[in-house]
Amino acid sequence: MDNKKFMNETCPIARGLDVIGDAWSLLILRDASAGLTRFDQFRKSLGIAPTILTRRLTMLMDEGLLEKRRYSERPPRDEYLLTAAGRDFLPVLFMIGEWARQHRGGGKLLRFLDAETGQEIRGVVVDEVTGAKIGSRPLRSVMPDAEQEAIPASKT
Repeated sequence: MDNKKFMNETCPIARGLDVIGDAWSLLILRDASAGLTRFDQFRKSLGIAPTILTRRLTMLMDEGLLEKRRYSERPPRDEYLLTAAGRDFLPVLFMIGEWARQHRGGGKLLRFLDAETGQEIRGVVVDEVTGAKIGSRPLRSVMPDAEQEAIPASKT
């Protein structure tokens, strides 16, 4: 995606995609959420070229999703840790996974378990105000400062 192509958009989805616009960034955040922190760990897990990994890690740090911390002075080595914004992205990853489980499933798929209970985690997004599952009720979009000029409702 073009760098900062959608940052002036009123749509928060477009702005989010401006930051996390490629599969490598999503997979780095997935691995960081699973506890990977070091360059070589990401490289081995993803099979990614070092130059691409360096660019994605830098971008994720610049955007405030990862932070770098030195763990060794000799030789100098850094690790990459999720920030609060990076941790807040985990539910988005889970929902992408749930969508894929439902619509791109088949074969054996990795399952996610609650570490304390051992129960499988199945993500769902609900509206905090109504408690309704997102996608189960019609939506409408409202432009900023234009409550009366709503974009037509979606039929879901």
